[in-house]
Amino acid sequence: MQVETLRWRDGRLELIDQRRLPLEFEYVACADAVQTANAIRAMVVRGAPAIGCTAAYGVAVEAQRHAGAARAQFDSALEHAFKVLAASRPTAVNLFWAIARMREVHAQTRNESTQTAAESLLALARQIHGDDIGICRAIGRHGAPLIADGARIMTHCNAGALATAGHGTALGVIRSARDAGKRISVIANETRPYLQGARLTAWEMVQENIPVTLVTDNMAGHLMQQSRIDVIVVGADRIAANGDAANKIGTYTLAVLAERHRIPFYVAAPLSSIDSASADGSAIPIEERDAAEVTGFRGVRWAPEGVSVANPAFDITPAALITGLITEKGVINRPDASQIRGLFGR
Repeated sequence: MQVETLRWRDGRLELIDQRRLPLEFEYVACADAVQTANAIRAMVVRGAPAIGCTAAYGVAVEAQRHAGAARAQFDSALEHAFKVLAASRPTAVNLFWAIARMREVHAQTRNESTQTAAESLLALARQIHGDDIGICRAIGRHGAPLIADGARIMTHCNAGALATAGHGTALGVIRSARDAGKRISVIANETRPYLQGARLTAWEMVQENIPVTLVTDNMAGHLMQQSRIDVIVVGADRIAANGDAANKIGTYTLAVLAERHRIPFYVAAPLSSIDSASADGSAIPIEERDAAEVTGFRGVRWAPEGVSVANPAFDITPAALITGLITEKGVINRPDASQIRGLFGR
């Protein structure tokens, strides 16, 4: 996919405004860390790897703004950038991973000029950006052999090029299977309440002429019962040390249904999405989003005033329900704590 989810132009970060897709295509510019954090919070950009890349650039753009300033002013601005970006969204661990890497470079350049420090921070942001594309392609290479020729692949939310720096995780596996010459088709769940499947995954597949069928979330069980799904591949925003995976709300439901119908259920994610500090899924924070996402959409309200709303953005799929975890280092079947430690050489 040739579209750049995020790009650095003229000293600013530019992001595709994913809230407007598929009806409109435009970039939003972020000139400082606050604007970048607001873009993450408002879901201009979403998807764990893309959020990580965006946060790195958010630090870099703030550093560029203060390059040449006194060291105390520079350091104060960077500390504010780290804090405001970390507060933007709680579940996607790539956000915190990227901020931690940027903090390391900031610390390493304290004895350098602020101009040199700003250049080093921008270089790391660009490296994180470029590395993510390579990582997604590696995930695709490892995952493609799991997809049979003629497979009908269900996916949930959007774990594609729009959720990463490019190629995608779950959709990266699908793209790589297609590139290997396999005849595949995709069943995209619409993914209520924010419709990432309907608006984004379906759009990506149409752009690339990969056959795609859009269904509502509550049709998934019926399709499995009718033997119309061969495999399920999803992404993840955070994976605990034992293999439990947090992904878009509704993923756990699919995993339970897949177990009932003996359908392989794969999670595709980079190592940066693994949070070794979370022993299991119960330690992963679940973001609660605005009630307006459930009571209506884009100014149209369908729920009565005064109704109570629950809007958790993610749920936890236990490792026991995951057939395999697809990473840039390979596939681990029935992931557990020991195998996940092995991915990091521990």
